[in-house]
Amino acid sequence: MTRNVGTADRIARVVAAVALLIASVFVPASLLVKGGLMAIPAIYLLATSLVGTCLGYRLMGRSTCPLPRGNE
Repeated sequence: MTRNVGTADRIARVVAAVALLIASVFVPASLLVKGGLMAIPAIYLLATSLVGTCLGYRLMGRSTCPLPRGNE
């Protein structure tokens, strides 16, 4: 798989994932809300930041990675 998530985007995804995971623990809500609206998206964000590729970006044809030097 080719990477389509740049460094700044990966850092932002990790920060958002940590915030969502913390919120899913401390927010007084039902388990469905905590899991479905906070924990699952947090896990997806964390996974895409670690792998460096995002399915949504791939489907839209988008990339936040810098262009390779040979393609100028």
